Amino acid sequence: MSDINIGENIGLIKENISLKIKENISLQKFKEDNEYRSIILTIISGVFLLISWSGIPKDILPFDVALVSVVISGTPILIEAGKGLITSFDLKANVLVSIALIASVAIGEYFAAGEIAVIMMIGEILEDRTVRKAHESVKKLIQLTPQVARIKTSQGEKEVRVSELEICDILLVKPGESIPVDGVVTSGRTSIDQSILTGESMPVNKKVGDEVFIGTLNQLGAIEVKATRVGEDTSLAELIRLVKESESRKAPVVRLTDRVATIIVPIAVAASLITYIITQDIIRLVTILVVFCPCALVLATPTAIMAGIGNASRKGILIKSGEALENVGRVKTIAFDKTGTITYGKPEVIDVISFEEKYTPGKILQIAAIAEKFSEHPIGQAVLNRAKEESLKISDPHEFKVEIGHGVRALIGNERVLVGNQKLIDDNKIGVKQQQEEIITAHEDQGKTVLMVAIGDSISGIITVADTIKEKSKETVQELKGMGINEVLLLTGDNEVTAASIAREIGADNVYSQQLPGDKVQVIEERIANGERVCMIGDGINDAPALARSSVGVAMGALGSDVAIESADVALMSDDLSKVPELIDLSRKVRGTINVNIVVPIMINFMAILLAGFGIIGPVAGALIHNMGSVLVVANSSRLISYRQNRKNRKSRVNIKNVESTS
Repeated sequence: MSDINIGENIGLIKENISLKIKENISLQKFKEDNEYRSIILTIISGVFLLISWSGIPKDILPFDVALVSVVISGTPILIEAGKGLITSFDLKANVLVSIALIASVAIGEYFAAGEIAVIMMIGEILEDRTVRKAHESVKKLIQLTPQVARIKTSQGEKEVRVSELEICDILLVKPGESIPVDGVVTSGRTSIDQSILTGESMPVNKKVGDEVFIGTLNQLGAIEVKATRVGEDTSLAELIRLVKESESRKAPVVRLTDRVATIIVPIAVAASLITYIITQDIIRLVTILVVFCPCALVLATPTAIMAGIGNASRKGILIKSGEALENVGRVKTIAFDKTGTITYGKPEVIDVISFEEKYTPGKILQIAAIAEKFSEHPIGQAVLNRAKEESLKISDPHEFKVEIGHGVRALIGNERVLVGNQKLIDDNKIGVKQQQEEIITAHEDQGKTVLMVAIGDSISGIITVADTIKEKSKETVQELKGMGINEVLLLTGDNEVTAASIAREIGADNVYSQQLPGDKVQVIEERIANGERVCMIGDGINDAPALARSSVGVAMGALGSDVAIESADVALMSDDLSKVPELIDLSRKVRGTINVNIVVPIMINFMAILLAGFGIIGPVAGALIHNMGSVLVVANSSRLISYRQNRKNRKSRVNIKNVESTS
């Protein structure tokens, strides 16, 4: 029996300890978590307000319990308003709310005062939750950095803290683990989930020589990675810094609404006093003060901006400020850099053509690859890579020499082989037949670089190389025109022929070739001087001045050039051009939401003012109409968090436009 009692006592003790711990945790959360504390206090205020509305305690208590709601929810508003007035004579919405609260209490309208305070607090909680949700996806970036890494040493594998890693360390990353640095794969193959950084929905295959980035997830095979950037220099550290910068900036629309609130406060006071002088009705005075508050303007507009920035971040679009988010939706001219933006930025073999029957195109490619095997030039590497892709046997040349600016010469077996441009061929006194020259010219007119392959004393074939256009470039340009973009420009340092060829392919309206960084800035400045809003999209260091000078600068591939990212207003976390129409569409949606958020509360307020002026509504109804309008506007802004572009409809409009233009 005693054993049972002891067991029961132990159970009770454990239960009491558990309850104590829970109470302490809740109390600690109440003290430290502002949002949690606001919710709890607002719920308590709401309960007392409902009790007051029911009328039950009137005969029991000597005061209206709505006063409890006024004290709990109204005190923070009064304190904030007092601070603003004392420190900087800041006439914001909370000043007018405070006046309405005090006036309502002074005439005994305790329920109206409590209602104002409670619904105002509900609006602020909605705003805080909207902003928090908008930032959640971005803040996940900070949690992505792995704490430990596994490095390879002469003694075997060793776990170290990520903060201790150095450049050139070789790391082993197993399936299911996050990449702890920016680096290059030195061994193994795998698929990497880069969605957090780039917004790409599909895993990206990685092999030896490919770049990988910190925080991305290794899904399949084990790989070895050579660290190229560690600590504060990594792409993720750069992302986090940009996120903090984007959160610290304030949009012009917010400043506009602050100014509107500053104007409305004295007008509201004057209007209420005039009404009182004419009607001698204190109730109407208080009601006008209640309904005149510009709460919705102050609460809802910044919420729309932050919700839009949060939505963009989840799509792999990092917007540095609310100003940039607004401006990008207003642009009518878009200027694209070519290399790395419209094109992939690396040469690829396009054609292999044989001029002699004894050599097949495959044999021409194999001989050229052997000749280029020790070349470090990007074009030579393109030839070598194409031969490897086709599994051709590439032996070492017996002799090899680089002719700088012209090509290479090699001895393969007993044959002299030249691979290069017209200058190399002319210097070695090898003739070009008219038919061959016509073929070469035709390919050069298409913007391709032509490599002549001479075996012995004659040209046996040619290999054309070009920087290939990204798959979505043409589609994106068409989509932008379908969205109302008046002009698409192509700015490039390439020669006129290559630039014109690329421009025709993607559908650009105007092309500027052989552009130095200063030339690009001049093009942008000329357009802006003519009253155009210009968006510049680029990725390289040479694009940085134009990105900084444009109305809105967008950096492609935020994991690339740091200088371009620093100069731009928006950074795309991948090289996916389809993000640009998404960005513009989101900007327009945010601006539309802001306009609704401004118009709706003004209409509601003026209707309520008329009703209050004629004595149709009192302070209670006025507070309900006004503050519920504020809550609706904040809820409208919060919808931006999950907004998605209707690409299907937009593509349909683009296709219709294309059909009309060709008919």
